[in-house]
Amino acid sequence: MLDLTGPFGIHHLPYGVFTYGGVAPRVGVRVGDAVLDLGGAEAAGLIDAGGAFGQPTLNAHLAQGRAAWTAARDRITTLLRDESATLDGLVYPLTDVTLLLPFAVGDYVDFYSSEHHAANVGALFRPGSPPLLPNWKHLPIGYHGRAGTVVVSGTDVVRPCGQRKAPTADVPTYGPTGRLDIEAEVGFVVGAGTALGDRVGVADFADHVFGVVLVNDWSARDIQAWEYQPLGPFLGKSFATSVSAWVTPLAALEAAWVPAPAQDPAVLPYLSGGGHRGLDLALEVEWNGTVVSRPPFAPMYWTPAQQLAHLTVNGASVRPGDLYASGTVSGPERDQTGSFLELTWGGAEPVTVGDAKRTFLEDGDTVTVRATAPGRDGAVLALGEVTATVLPSR
Repeated sequence: MLDLTGPFGIHHLPYGVFTYGGVAPRVGVRVGDAVLDLGGAEAAGLIDAGGAFGQPTLNAHLAQGRAAWTAARDRITTLLRDESATLDGLVYPLTDVTLLLPFAVGDYVDFYSSEHHAANVGALFRPGSPPLLPNWKHLPIGYHGRAGTVVVSGTDVVRPCGQRKAPTADVPTYGPTGRLDIEAEVGFVVGAGTALGDRVGVADFADHVFGVVLVNDWSARDIQAWEYQPLGPFLGKSFATSVSAWVTPLAALEAAWVPAPAQDPAVLPYLSGGGHRGLDLALEVEWNGTVVSRPPFAPMYWTPAQQLAHLTVNGASVRPGDLYASGTVSGPERDQTGSFLELTWGGAEPVTVGDAKRTFLEDGDTVTVRATAPGRDGAVLALGEVTATVLPSR
């Protein structure tokens, strides 16, 4: 019996890609603790998605656009509610399937959109100076990451090596990072693409973004601190970015939109309009089984729609499967921060994890990021978690 009422019930229906018993990877939706095989359902004539659900990634469906996304979701919902529908051989226990990266990532952009996070990092790295740089409230700051190292939840992360320079040292040294960190973020998966030279306005966000994933943008803080001057993140970030195995469609989050924080000074016209909405997502960061932080997403200063508008304002195109992330999600309190850099105030104030005092990640540590959101008719949705364990350097 499928659970249609829980956090992965009929109001949610997140999409993923899975294999089972040696069958080729195909698209499915999560229903409770089971997976409905959409590729098999399409082959059986129960759903028509133009063959997109039999593909090894979501990209073909992403490219079909908003009308096709709506039609497919409506048909899946109808099928699940139809007590006479035969789903024999199309439903698998979640514990029996292997989940894969749900979409092929073409480009990856990471933003820096939490005022609380930016202020914390500014205070840590530039003591005695204003915590926010002059441009921060005028445009969504971001950088282009490495799409090829975006991995699905459950993939182990190898401790990276690189150059790092201690504050008291005259020259850098090479070796494993000693300040491995996380960044709890929310990612947005692009569906319908654009042509080179075109722009996406804030009001057109839902026509181009298919859904949402949780993100852990792993960060080597000592490597990052040495290399980021003057250009920004590079090897301190590019070794791994973990994402959920399940993509929550925007259609499932209609009840989660809330007014975004007021922006002062006023933004330029291309960043205004569209209702200025944020998402009411409640994140949770678990470190070796201990919940150490609960970052709120609703107070993020720059909205997902503004991020996409800024990403494309220079005419840069987007493609199905492109991913952009919010940047670290942090609230005003220490136990609402989305990085251990902030949680431990640069390592100066250890936190209790289990029965030990900790600052940055050690080999063998496991970090899990979860989130919930309000759904329709009072339902609570649980976004697909993102988890990984740290392995020793090679």
